[in-house]
Amino acid sequence: MTCFSFLFGRRIDSSPKNSFGVDEVAGFDNVKRYTYKELRNATEDFSPANKIGEGGFGSVYKLKDGRIAAIKVLSAESRQGVKEFLTEINVISDIEHENLVKLYGCCVEENHRILVYNYLEKNSLARTLLGENQSNSNIQFSWRIRTKICIGVARGLAFLHEDLQPHIVHRDIKASNILLDKDLTPKISDFGLAKLIPPNMTHVSTRVAGTIGYLAPEYAIRGQLTRKADIYSFGILLVEIVSGRCNRNTQLPIDEQYLLERTWELYERNELVSLVDPSLNGEFDAEESCKFLKIGLLCTQDASKLRPPMSTVVKLLTGEKEVDDSKITKPGLITDFMDLKVRGPPQAKSEIKTGYLVSSDSDKLDDSTTLGNSTSAATSTTLTACND
Repeated sequence: MTCFSFLFGRRIDSSPKNSFGVDEVAGFDNVKRYTYKELRNATEDFSPANKIGEGGFGSVYKLKDGRIAAIKVLSAESRQGVKEFLTEINVISDIEHENLVKLYGCCVEENHRILVYNYLEKNSLARTLLGENQSNSNIQFSWRIRTKICIGVARGLAFLHEDLQPHIVHRDIKASNILLDKDLTPKISDFGLAKLIPPNMTHVSTRVAGTIGYLAPEYAIRGQLTRKADIYSFGILLVEIVSGRCNRNTQLPIDEQYLLERTWELYERNELVSLVDPSLNGEFDAEESCKFLKIGLLCTQDASKLRPPMSTVVKLLTGEKEVDDSKITKPGLITDFMDLKVRGPPQAKSEIKTGYLVSSDSDKLDDSTTLGNSTSAATSTTLTACND
């Protein structure tokens, strides 16, 4: 396999004739450009033996020769993929944070669209903690490791939401987009759906995109996107990490299948501790685990204005700020909107009627998907000032 020095060294200024999207990518001066031939050689012609995963918009390959990288090959057929490809470059090329994936560069030649990232050795939370084969994982998700992951993701989101101008809303925070490095440090990935919100605007009206099960109700219904939508998604993720289960499990009794509903029920009965992942075998801090679940409820409250900003969430998780139970109100449950249905591509045909669906790429909605009968989900993205 080719040496990987080219992946991390000099930028290659290649502008082949008839290149796809060269004009769009040319503006990203800090992004390294690789030729398709170089990447093809580095992956041994994209050999299946080097393929380590399949995402919603392409395959991921691992390279290994002293350095490690992941090559994400996007589908050449999808026009939506073009938009997300450029969005992902635009959003992440200029930013760097311990809890965000690192973009090394890209390839844009003819119909080839490829992103080169640092490879995260321990895969995603969806596969290692929540997936069907998590029992085969060699990772021991102790309570300390889980707290580290929760706090790391919260810090990454706080950076996107509050430290950057314009603010960045990820729009697809979920277990499969949280990758782990060799030290189990979490990295937020997949910025293809991200939106920028200028400082003088409080929300963006747009078509709904994201993953069923993590969508905030006000966003799913009205297409009104704020940072609070990410906070809601984080709340779902937080409860998943503590409980060790995804947001829906059809193997459980019907009244226990939907994780957020179950969390609220147990909170009202003062029995939150029973939701903690049984695989921990009692080796966890009961008070802290219940606190984390309460923070998850704070983040998923139905009234978006009541959800704390991510900087406050970080302080709550780290103990710098106390959780006030009196501020916890009922979460926004999709079950409260029984008449709403997903209208869109075949993979998004599930009805939003009975709670939260399992996170998977097949549940992912793109910008062409509209939920319910709302007319406020704008045909094109518009910036709107409001008091939310």
